[in-house]
Amino acid sequence: MIKVANNRLIYQYDHETLCIESWGENAVRVRATKNAKLPDHTWALTIPQSPSGSAVYDESGAVLENGKVTVKLSDTGKITIFGKNGKKLLEEFSRNRRDVTDPNCSALEIEAREFKPCIGGDYHLTVRFESLDPDEKIYGMGQYQQSYLNLKGADLELAHRNSQASVPFAVSSLGYGLLWNNPAIGRCVFGKNVTTYEAYSTEAMDYWFVAGDDPAEIEESYAKVTGTVPMMPEYGLGFWQCKLRYRTKEELMEVARKYHELGIPLDVIVVDFFHWPKQGEWKFDPVYWPDPKSMTEELDSMGIKLMVSIWPTVDYESENFDLMLEKGYLIRTERGYRVGLSFQGTTIHLDVTNPDARKYLWETVRKNYYDLGVRLFWLDEAEPEYSVYDFDNYRYHLGTDLMVGNIYPYDYAGAFYEGMKEQGQEEIVNLIRCAWAGSQRYGALVWSGDIASSFDSMKDQLAAGLNMGLAGIPWWTTDIGGFHGGDPDDPDFRELFVRWFEWGTYCPVMRLHGDREPRQPMLGTTGGAGCCSGAANEIWSYGDEVFDICKEYIRIRESMRDYIRGLMKEAHEKGTPVMRTLFYEFPKDPMAWEIEDEYMFGDRYLVAPVMVKGACSRNIYLPCGARWKDRRTDRVYDGGCTVCLPAPLNVIPVLERE
Repeated sequence: MIKVANNRLIYQYDHETLCIESWGENAVRVRATKNAKLPDHTWALTIPQSPSGSAVYDESGAVLENGKVTVKLSDTGKITIFGKNGKKLLEEFSRNRRDVTDPNCSALEIEAREFKPCIGGDYHLTVRFESLDPDEKIYGMGQYQQSYLNLKGADLELAHRNSQASVPFAVSSLGYGLLWNNPAIGRCVFGKNVTTYEAYSTEAMDYWFVAGDDPAEIEESYAKVTGTVPMMPEYGLGFWQCKLRYRTKEELMEVARKYHELGIPLDVIVVDFFHWPKQGEWKFDPVYWPDPKSMTEELDSMGIKLMVSIWPTVDYESENFDLMLEKGYLIRTERGYRVGLSFQGTTIHLDVTNPDARKYLWETVRKNYYDLGVRLFWLDEAEPEYSVYDFDNYRYHLGTDLMVGNIYPYDYAGAFYEGMKEQGQEEIVNLIRCAWAGSQRYGALVWSGDIASSFDSMKDQLAAGLNMGLAGIPWWTTDIGGFHGGDPDDPDFRELFVRWFEWGTYCPVMRLHGDREPRQPMLGTTGGAGCCSGAANEIWSYGDEVFDICKEYIRIRESMRDYIRGLMKEAHEKGTPVMRTLFYEFPKDPMAWEIEDEYMFGDRYLVAPVMVKGACSRNIYLPCGARWKDRRTDRVYDGGCTVCLPAPLNVIPVLERE
């Protein structure tokens, strides 16, 4: 049975209820369940939308029209979505005999919306769509550790891991975007024959679909329903210094003072993990970090902001454990002894799905950090990839990377964002390892996690950063040089480091980090002194040649400060990525959809990172519709051709759009 109610299409058959409604310009939201009613969750669709479009049902079928989107619903419940001029954009994949007039009528009995009951009352949901064009290209979906920018043919886990962030918004070359608006752990396969989304435990199907004339229109429509980042503060535009890990106040201040004495601009310096006495105390260890207020004041006098790492783990021996256990602020385990980690103590995680726990965390952090002048928080995670606990009768395997994995908006960043808003702070940055759809609203600056120090890993990060931007997360960065390993005295690693540093100059945030070799000895047995540390990771740690190159690229970054500020304003106002695929700026150039190793830094600069060991030149495609000036030689090239430019160690090819 189909009916029209409140400008929605409602389909009911057997136990299923399906609802299709307009949701923003040129967009619809599609939900279905086999429970008694549809849930009230909006999940990522947090921005209220005014009703639009029209829905009708007569003997010819049910149709919902909203701007450039037309949805047709058959009497048997099959959904087909069209764009302008009747172009078919999305069609459910079903193979059954409920409608013998359907060209895909089949005895296979495969449902487009398959609800398999799970123990406990939820469903293992599988949703299938036709692959309408084998040459379709699909982008976005977040951050995955692989080098493919085009995700057609990819098999993606919808879950968070250290260095993997599932942000399930896809942009298609056919002219649409689709948000899988379901935070359950699952899977997505963009097959050549069928596209499949799965949620392993959920109440309902929920997705949002938008049509647009080009990727920019699609991206901006998505931002209007999920939100945009705040305005990036001034200290987010320059160079950030970090390593694993400064062990004492003296170590950190020695580095900060040296940058200042050398006249090298430094916007942010970072105190990494285990600067606390015990996990879950969220304060500086007075033994190794005495008088932190004087530290932040001296840094401020040099124009440097301090960022501190915050972990969600609470040690059984910490001063806050008993109270947090009594109040129900800690997660539960499915079975056995309640412990999440045994790293540097026996710990369990803070339960940030509990609003009182979020408030407690922020109040503790405010007193021990914020009131001392700290304004930047690195919301780091502990190492295991999954925790398990119950939340409102759901059982999720949750990646600890955003502290609660896929559940939104009950996240770590949200707690800090709301707390800082209460303090009157508007320009908010939270450095986090993972994010879900809509996390950008909370000042989420995502970095790509604990990655390898290799050229192959560097290539993976380029695809990750571009797809994160298309998934609606414009603030993104990566550990310059990679995280794991790398000896500053090794000539091969120095080459990789320089190439990564040059590329980092043209990333949304330029942040140096890494756990370098050889490892440094522990300072003692208490607090953070009992935790390991990597070798030096400052720009002067790599020899004079590298130092001179790094100084020059920090200067280049500083020279672009006004330009980058403008890019951040676009991200704040419209959701525009800072790093952009070539086709984002040149959607009418077919070759721009094929290039995966170049990108646009904003609308002006074409960046071609050198990601091959020993390379001293590289081929670069110049998109049609513009002329291009080599920033190093001032030579101008016409668009629509490929050029080979020299790329000695101190040069990353960058061309300026004229």
